[in-house]
Amino acid sequence: MMWNILQKELDKKGVTIYRLSKITGIKETTLRNYKRGSEPSFSNMCKIADALDVSLDVFRKEDKSDE
Repeated sequence: MMWNILQKELDKKGVTIYRLSKITGIKETTLRNYKRGSEPSFSNMCKIADALDVSLDVFRKEDKSDE
């Protein structure tokens, strides 16, 4: 699940969902929907990757913690 990877990156950077919302301009409710399983648009994933200073490839990797 993409959210698990995103959460790990947020934790590494010490960024909350609220702060990510402010940095990216993505509504906090939209980010919370991603947590519940909604798939983000490519545009929003680019904003998130830029905000966290990571490559989009980070989010393409399979999350091994679910296995």
